[in-house]
Amino acid sequence: MKFNTAALVAVSAAALSLAACAESEQEAQEDLVEQQAESQEDLLEEQADLAEAQGDEATEEALDAQADALGEGGDAAEDQVDEGM
Repeated sequence: MKFNTAALVAVSAAALSLAACAESEQEAQEDLVEQQAESQEDLLEEQADLAEAQGDEATEEALDAQADALGEGGDAAEDQVDEGM
């Protein structure tokens, strides 16, 4: 019986370890997606700044609106993830 108990404990520990790895991988993937979205938002903001410097107000406003929408979408997605935890 001790062998079975020890084996069960070892299997349980391995399963917990794997679950922790999977969670860490998922968190890493979520971080990567978040960083990519933030980079895209930053790029849009820089393009808007360039358009402003060039006197193209319509393009600047459109790019700013896109950047704002991207940021708000990211915030909403993050809120949903936080609520699910």
